[in-house]
Amino acid sequence: MNDNAKPVTRLTSDTPLNVAIQAWEIFLDDKGRSPYTIKAFIGDLNLFAGFLPPDQAIGGIHTNDINLFLDWLQNGRGTSCSPKTLARRITSVKSFFRWLQGAGVILADPSEKVVQHSVISPLPLVLTHEEEAKVIEAAQAYRSDSPADARPFTLLSLLLLTGIKKGECREININHLDLDSPAGAALYIRYANPAYRYKERRLELNAEWVEAYQEYLAQYQPDEKLFPWSPRRLEYLLEDIGKRAGIEKHLSFDMCRWTAVLRDWENGTDPEQIRIKLGVSAIQFRELKMKLQRLASAS
Repeated sequence: MNDNAKPVTRLTSDTPLNVAIQAWEIFLDDKGRSPYTIKAFIGDLNLFAGFLPPDQAIGGIHTNDINLFLDWLQNGRGTSCSPKTLARRITSVKSFFRWLQGAGVILADPSEKVVQHSVISPLPLVLTHEEEAKVIEAAQAYRSDSPADARPFTLLSLLLLTGIKKGECREININHLDLDSPAGAALYIRYANPAYRYKERRLELNAEWVEAYQEYLAQYQPDEKLFPWSPRRLEYLLEDIGKRAGIEKHLSFDMCRWTAVLRDWENGTDPEQIRIKLGVSAIQFRELKMKLQRLASAS
């Protein structure tokens, strides 16, 4: 169902902008949007409301008002507005008025003709093939230490296999692993919040990882969480692997994630499968796909 299909009660074209913003905040929260997203969107709209006259009615806002606001952000406010922030504020304004029009509160969307500024953020850092081999070798070496430690390799190889994010890694329970499936060993990424169910997915594991995992289980005997340590402790673990490997780059969750999907891209994996592996929407994948193309051409 379209987000705007449900009518918005008590709002009319004469409703003051600040009141309509409060209603939109409630709507976003009811839809299960991220608190960070809501905070950013509402902050952008409150900035817009502050630019307009007090008690400005939503039905009296025109395209020129929005363009003047955007020009003020860039040239008249006295505070720098990065291209990325400007693009987000345009998105916030457009989403708000699209919601109002879709709900029948206003007849025309004044933001429709406002040009969206697309911004592609800098390319992420990835491991070269040589660096990847070095960090894998370094992580493997921990398994032969005295005492032996399979944890570094279990963590690193999981990240390079699956491309999961730090937050997802931290939330993995042991029962999210299925090592006996006829279809092959797999990790299931789960989300407690229903709003993020679209991110849930099955990620394949290989025999090498399963072997290291069994060693890790015997050594650490985790009870519920696969990695029952703080995110910062896991970051330090990756840093230690990078130092042992002798690479200059700062080995991180994000670097492993991008290296994992770049290898899939280089190997000719279907882009839709890569999107599913990342757990992102089709819209989010557009920019990610462009980054993968640029990373592949630069390697």
